[in-house]
Amino acid sequence: MDPVDHRSVYAWRESITLAGIRKSPCVVGNIEKHGNGVYSIDLIPERHIPVFRPGQFLHLALDEYDPSGFWPDSRAFSIASSPSDRSKIKIAYSVKGKFTTRMENELAKGRRVWIKLPYGEFIIEGENNVVLVAGGTGITAFSAFLEGLSSDINQTISLFYGARNENLLLYNDMLKNVSKRVKNFQINYALETKPTLNTLNGFPTRIGALSVEWVWKSLENPAKAVFFLSGPPPMLKRFSADLRSYEVPDNQIRIDAWE
Repeated sequence: MDPVDHRSVYAWRESITLAGIRKSPCVVGNIEKHGNGVYSIDLIPERHIPVFRPGQFLHLALDEYDPSGFWPDSRAFSIASSPSDRSKIKIAYSVKGKFTTRMENELAKGRRVWIKLPYGEFIIEGENNVVLVAGGTGITAFSAFLEGLSSDINQTISLFYGARNENLLLYNDMLKNVSKRVKNFQINYALETKPTLNTLNGFPTRIGALSVEWVWKSLENPAKAVFFLSGPPPMLKRFSADLRSYEVPDNQIRIDAWE
């Protein structure tokens, strides 16, 4: 995961020092299948893991790690769980290539895997109003931050979350609870198909893809906000280009670029 280098008043570094990275075997806990090849997984570390910050990520290896050799093939995944509870690490993924196909075929409760963490600085800081744009499993980059929001924050935090259907809206219950607790938190959904279940909690919902035009019209003062983008690479490329067409400067755009 190599974040795009945008300078800003926000503290921003591409990675933390390697001295803080630790490796730990984990046991796979609960696996939730959301449909369409989307899964969320609990990993139970067998060793103490370091402190991490909301927005950071880990590397997951499916093969056994031998400390006398090289780290096995792995992939990066956002840490979706709160830093306040390091007894369980949550990640989510969508099956899109060889590695995630292996995950779908091989991971089962009790299976042993390895992780190393923490990496990255996709950190939400500062005093500006914040716009979070999440496509699919990109919501995992924001979930720990949102779960830890203080009820008395002065900023407005606006989430625009797109998925193929309502079943693929991850952490829906958590988002609902945060919206009840935090007055300045706003949720907007974009679904490619019309919802059939009463799962959207009355939040504004657009039928169609995420778009800058829709986001812009939904915000009170978008030109002053800082935009954080997380999702599939084509979405990130399109959305960041469209924001620039609205004359949003680079120092107000943050991209969680995975590929």
